[in-house]
Amino acid sequence: MQTDFNALAVFALVAEERSFRAAADRLGVTRSAVSQTIRRLEETLGTALVRRTTRSVSLTEAGEHLHAQVAPAIAEMRAATETTESLSGRPRGQLRLAVSSIAERFLSGPFLASFAEANPGVQLDINVTDEAFDIVAEGYDAGVRLGEVIEQDMIAVPIAGDERQLAVCSPAYRDRFGVPSHPRELAAHRCIGWRPAPRSAPYRWEFAEDGKEFSVAVEPEITTNDMALMIKLAVAGAGITFGMEESFRAPIDRGELVPLLEDFCPRFAGFYLYYPSRRNIAPKLRALIEHVRRRE
Repeated sequence: MQTDFNALAVFALVAEERSFRAAADRLGVTRSAVSQTIRRLEETLGTALVRRTTRSVSLTEAGEHLHAQVAPAIAEMRAATETTESLSGRPRGQLRLAVSSIAERFLSGPFLASFAEANPGVQLDINVTDEAFDIVAEGYDAGVRLGEVIEQDMIAVPIAGDERQLAVCSPAYRDRFGVPSHPRELAAHRCIGWRPAPRSAPYRWEFAEDGKEFSVAVEPEITTNDMALMIKLAVAGAGITFGMEESFRAPIDRGELVPLLEDFCPRFAGFYLYYPSRRNIAPKLRALIEHVRRRE
């Protein structure tokens, strides 16, 4: 029996993701192609490896056994590939990044475009997400988050200086409803809130007074996970919203939004590119690290 090593790699990815669709997305192929590959592998081995339902994918006993045997070997092959890249010294290959949706400077067109132009051998795969997860376990090379939420065992490189959060509203809202003089007065105002995921509670707005931090649980009339929509709604006069000053900079400069409660909005450590500590960093990731440091 001739072993199809490509099929084993596809199977390992399905086992990791527990999803044909997610595995297909990572491979850049169709779900049907992944399904056919797994079916051919099962026919070759003469046993079922995967249980398929309309909602989930799980492994059979034979599948669990096979995955336990091949996963370490595939991990070693990936490591060998990265080592070879390191020896060549040329940045190349796919660079998978998990980036916070509010990392404005990193996600700006010029920043990423200049990196792509300087490193034509690197293919950027950027997942813009605010969900908290282990980037190593999920197969990412690096992530971009606020410094305060990065795990202590990660290496972190600052992308910019300190940041702060602001409450803002449109001039029309201010003229019609007035503005709060203290964060606790927000309860009497129309608010536009943010939540990171559908089943999570709206984000509590964080402030500080006399060096002591506190948060306010506003009751938003509108809640979304999309900062761009929050800004559009605030500009349209729908209420007061809250987020990173960098996100509001352009509409503030245009006079479309006005900052509120600035005396209660201290600065804090901003966004960092972070990655696991490794003896040998692949050239593709090292190129990004150097690009961040040059533009800091």
